[in-house]
Formats: sequence, structure tokens, C-alpha cells
Amino acid sequence: MTRSRRITSGDNIMPLFGHKRSRSSKAASMREASKLSTRLEAALKDRGILGKLMLAVITLLGLLLVVEGWTTPFPYRIGDHVPHGIIARTQFMEVDEIKTEQQRRQEADAVPYILRSGTFPLGALSTRLRSYLTDIASENSYNDLEPETQEAFELTLTANGTESVEQRDLSLEEEFQAIKNMLDSTGFSISSRIDETVSDFESVLAPLEATGILDQAELDRHDIPIDASLAIISEKAEQLPSLEELQKNLKSPVDVLLSEQLSESGRIGRSWSSYPNLEPLREPLTRWLMAQAPVSLSYDSSTTQKYRFAARKSVLDQGTIYDEGSELVLPGSVLDEEDLSLLKSEFEAFERENATQRHLVRAITVLAMFCVLAVLFAYYLRHTEAQLMQSFSRLSIYLGSVLACLFIARQLSYDPWRAEIIPVLVLTMVVAIAFNQVLASLTAFLVCMILTLSTVQDIGHFVIITTVSVSAAISLETVSSRSTLIKVGFMSSVTYFCVTWGINVLQSQAVTDVFTDWELLKSSLRGAAWCLVAGYLVAGSLPFIESAFGTVTDISLLEMSDISHPLLQELVRSAPGTYNHSIAVATIGEAAADAIGANGLLVRVGAYFHDVGKMIKPEYFIENMAGEESSRHKSLNPAMSTLIIIGHVKDGVDLAHQHHLPQAIIDFIEQHHGTTLVEYFFREAERLAEEEDSGTVEEAAFRYPGPKPQSKEAAVMMLADAVESASRTLVEPTAKRIESLVDALTMKRLLDGQFEDSTLTLTELNIVKDKLTKSLIAIYHGRVKYPDQKSA
Repeated sequence: MTRSRRITSGDNIMPLFGHKRSRSSKAASMREASKLSTRLEAALKDRGILGKLMLAVITLLGLLLVVEGWTTPFPYRIGDHVPHGIIARTQFMEVDEIKTEQQRRQEADAVPYILRSGTFPLGALSTRLRSYLTDIASENSYNDLEPETQEAFELTLTANGTESVEQRDLSLEEEFQAIKNMLDSTGFSISSRIDETVSDFESVLAPLEATGILDQAELDRHDIPIDASLAIISEKAEQLPSLEELQKNLKSPVDVLLSEQLSESGRIGRSWSSYPNLEPLREPLTRWLMAQAPVSLSYDSSTTQKYRFAARKSVLDQGTIYDEGSELVLPGSVLDEEDLSLLKSEFEAFERENATQRHLVRAITVLAMFCVLAVLFAYYLRHTEAQLMQSFSRLSIYLGSVLACLFIARQLSYDPWRAEIIPVLVLTMVVAIAFNQVLASLTAFLVCMILTLSTVQDIGHFVIITTVSVSAAISLETVSSRSTLIKVGFMSSVTYFCVTWGINVLQSQAVTDVFTDWELLKSSLRGAAWCLVAGYLVAGSLPFIESAFGTVTDISLLEMSDISHPLLQELVRSAPGTYNHSIAVATIGEAAADAIGANGLLVRVGAYFHDVGKMIKPEYFIENMAGEESSRHKSLNPAMSTLIIIGHVKDGVDLAHQHHLPQAIIDFIEQHHGTTLVEYFFREAERLAEEEDSGTVEEAAFRYPGPKPQSKEAAVMMLADAVESASRTLVEPTAKRIESLVDALTMKRLLDGQFEDSTLTLTELNIVKDKLTKSLIAIYHGRVKYPDQKSA
């Protein structure tokens, strides 16, 4: 039996609910929450951070649209091996396009030609006929008739060209007397006779009033055959009748052509015998109607096309129906065009089932995966690619290039091109040129992963394109010539061919079958050819790449290192001392940069241009002064002299922009002094301040505006510039003095924090210092004194 006991106040019941937090821990957590909210609030007020967040959102949505993340990708391609066969997941129809088109064409051809009918003026014709008959009955001779009546008779008279005027007048007179005798031949009055004749005339033309009259020229103009079906719609109809209603009352051209109706076999021609009063007038009335009866029907092309389009749409797809579970592709088959068409039909039918719900779930899932990748990639960029993250324009171009690559690659991934490797390889090479190999390799991996998951979903294909892309990135450490890019394209081709065959060997149980697979050979050669195309594309577009990403390659650097460059030529003429100094800095700086694995060529070209701003006021810089020339700074106060000295940086930047130098070279001009102190004039200002007892001197006013060196190359340039200038002040530049000078200047720059923003390590700094010392010792090495040489 279990005993129960009462809980007293001394019992510890807190373990049931967790340990109680102390006041200090609560306060600490509240402070942390407060700090986090403060940091978040500050970040949301930062326009730069908001801009990058907006760019990230746009990129994620762009990725979703580019890869069509709401749909399942169609994974099959021509030449794919299907070891286990494929069965239908749902009932579907494989549409026979040819049979369907034939049926649609038949239905369209069965649509009648649409005629629009106006009002047939039967009343007007009857009135005119009554007027003519009344005029004839009241006159005795043809010549006595009204001109209008004479004109009507003349129009109806069929005269041939051989008749004389007398014969023509005789024919008209005979016709006039025949009609007059007909009106006088009965016992009725002439007016009654005319009324009866007009009434019979209206009865004869009643069919024409119902159908209308169509001109033969209208048929000829629109190539309407004589046996075509016609449908008549009134112009006053507010709504078009259905096609079924039109089919109930079809006409033929014979029914609406006046010549056919007046012929012996026509409805009017057959009805003359039913009206004895009209029989004597048949011939003149026939001619008169042919000349006077107006056309009331016209062909309506647009309405006819509308009915034909509707008839085509009404035809259902024709083809073969496959039930769920039907075997579509046999095991061990290689997909051809017919298999691909069949699988495409099954895929589309399956996609239509519960499409909205499936698409929504898939889109949310894909977007969530993209967000995870974006967070990881942003963390990497923030910690290893700080310069890229800080530049909104370069980051935008980079992300835009990724989106463009994925869009083009997906479009090219389908048969018959299968050329998705081109944009992927181009993007990888461009990123390697514009940024670095590590970022290019990571970009290639992410792009290949997204591309594979949104297309074929084949791990083998992912391995192939990733290996090719990464191998290209590794090969692009430097771009010394355009042929380098072609060589990288060729190496990528070989890599594509070998890796494709290797993957298929690993995936196949029968290795011998792989070497007899002609589809595999064709696919491998095609992919290798696309890699070559990518190499040529990048080589041809290299200037545009440099301009878009603000980068500079060794090719451009070699072009700018030519002494015939207009800016260097002007420097030689305006400031020869500065030019010689720049050449010396370039020599020792390039060697030091190469020693630590930095870009020595970039340092050399940057050194050529780093002091071009001095050509604006060359006489204020000591290297451009003649031996006995007095310094112009003697007449200036230290602050003014400092402004002139510091101003050569801004002047150099302006000149660089005017001559369209790349940003990488402009960075050297801006950063080669960092925020160092113009020490000589600062000390002079302090001395004058002490003498005049004018207070302390503001050190910030005697410092360069910066920025500090942002790269290893700029840091090396700063040291090379400083030690080369200072070495010229040595009276006896012995090895020991040079070494002490370089050590002192290096330590001064280090303690001044000039290398904080560069990636230069202390080990590399020591290597640079040793290399600069050796280079200066080599420049100032002693020479053997010849016997006849006098001391200087």
C-alpha cells in the first residue's frame, strides 16, 4: 500500500516546474533582448541594410520564377537510359497532332461562308416599274417617253456593235409597242392592268427579297467556289447565331446570284409561266432587272473566320488513351523522340491533377529551401567577401548574373540543344575573373545544384557540370592573355568528356556496353563542344566583363603598363622626378607582392600611376626640384603646404577618371598614403605654435584623407612608396642603414593602423619588409672604384 504525505513548506517543489531563475539572470536576459531589439531597430533604419534586404528578397523571388518552382521539372531527355521501365501514373491521352489537325481543318472547312444582308428595295423597284408602265401607256411613241423611261429601256436593250442607229431606234420602238399592246389587250382599264402587272412582279421577286442578291465579282474577289455553302446573317442582327442555327438554313451561290435566278432553271425563271400577264414582258423585265436590281449581300470575312476558329476549338484532341499502370517504356530502353512525346503527355496529365494545391505546396517548399541557402551563402559572403557585400552595385550585378545564368541554362537544357553547360561555365569563369576562385567554385556548386534539381534531377549530371565548372575556376588564377581563356575552355572540354564517361561506367553494370553506346559518345562530344564555345564567349566579352564588374585582368594591366600611355607621357614631361620615383616604386613593389603571392603586375601598374596627381603642381614636390632650387614651401605656412601635398591624391583621382582608368588603379591612387601623417609639416607647425604660443596643433588636419589600404597589393604599394622616398635621404645608403630604415617605416605604418583594413598578415608583412630591403640594397649597391676616378 502506497503512503501519501502532506507537502510542507520546507519541501522543494520547484523541480516539478524547472529551476527558478535568479534576479541577475533575468536582468541579463532582459539586457540582451534590449540590445537585440536596439540593433534590429538600428539595422532597419540603415538604408544600406534595407537595400540589401530588398535585393535579397528580389533575388529569392527571381529564383522562384526562373526555376518555375511551383511546377515539377520534366526529368527525361532523348538518349536517357531507362533500366527499370516507366509506367503511367494516371490515365491520359497521347495526342495525335496530325490527326487532330486534320479533324480541325475538316470542321473549319465545313463552316459556310458568311454573307451580310442589307434591305432589298423591292418597293422601290415596284414603284419605278409602275412609273415606267404608266408613262408607256400614256404615250404613243417611244420618242414621246420621259427621259428617265427612255434611259431605262436603253439600258435594258442588248445592242451589238454592228447595229446602225436606225436599227437601234426601230428595236426600241418595237419593244415600246409590244409593252403598250400588252397593257391594252384586256378588257380592264390600263391602271388595273398596271396594278396587276406590278403585283405579279412583286410576287416573282419575293424570293429575292428573302435571300438578297450577291454580285459575281464578290465571289471572284474572295475565291468562293460556285458549290460553296453560304449562310446569311442580317446586318441588323444584334447577336450572332450559333453555328448549328446557321447550318439549318444554308444557301448556295446559285440561290443569291441574280443571273442564276433569272435563268430558265432558276426560281424566278421557272415562275414566269405562273404569271401570264408577265410573260410578254419577260425579256425586257429580265434585262431591266439585270441592269437595275441593286446588290444587297456582301461577304463578311472576319465573321467567317470567327466561326471557323470556333469550329477548330470545338474539336477535341484525337489520340490514344493510356490507362493508369500502362507500361510506357520497356525496361532497358533508350529514350527516343516518340518515347519522350509519350512521357511528356503523361507528365502533363499528372500535373493537371490537383494542380493548384500541389503548385502552392511546392512553391512554398522551394522558397523555403532558397531562404536556407541564402542565409548560409550570405553568412559566407559577410565573413569572406566583405568588399562584395559592401558594394551594392557589384552585389546586384553578381546576383543578376546568377539569375540570368539559371534562366538561360534552363532554356538550353532541353532537346535538341542540351547546352546548359555554356551559361554555367561562362558564369563560373566570369566570377573567377571578377572576384576569386573560391567564390567562383562556390557559385558554380550552388548554380549546378539548383539547375539540376529544376531540370533532370540526376546526380550524375550534377557531378559532371559541377566538376567541369569547378575545374575551370581552379584554372583561372590569372588571365595573362586571351588564349588563357581558350585553354581553360579546352581543358573543360576534356574534363566534360572524361567525367561523363566515368560517371556512366560507374552507373553501369555492363562496362562493355558503355564503350559501344553511340548516344553516350554523341552526348559527350556535344557537351565538350559547348565547353569550347563558353571559352570563346568569355574571351570575346572580356572587356565588357571588366567594365561591368569594375575589375581588371592581367591583359588590361599589360596594356596600361605601356610607357606610351598618354597619362604616363604627360607625367614624364611635367614631373620627370616623380616619374622616376614611380618606376622605382613599381620595381621594388612588384617583387615584394610576388613574394607573398599577391598580384605583382597590379602593384607595378598601380605604382606607375599612383603619383600622377603631382603633375598638376610638380614644383612643390622635392623630387622635381633642381639641385640649387629653393623650396617653394619656405614662403608658405605648414597648413597650406600640407594642403598642397595632400591635394595630389585628389588631383590624381580626377586625372584617372578623365583618362578612364579602372577602379583598381584608382584605388592605388587613393590608398597609397592611407591616413598617414604629413610629418614634416606637422612638426614644423608644432614648432611655430610653440614659438608663437598659439596652442596645440590639430593632428587630423595634417593627415591624408584615406582610405587606408583595402588589399594586400595596396598595402605593399604604401610600404614601397614610403621606403623608396625615404631611402633617397640617406647620405650613405649602406645595407645596415637601409634595413634599419625599412624596419622603422614598416613598424611606424603598422603601429599607425594603416594595415587594419587590408588582409596582410604579420608573416606576409615580414616577407614584404625583407624583400623591399633586398631590392633597395640591390639598387644602392656599392661599385668598384676605378684608379683614375675622383671622389665626388
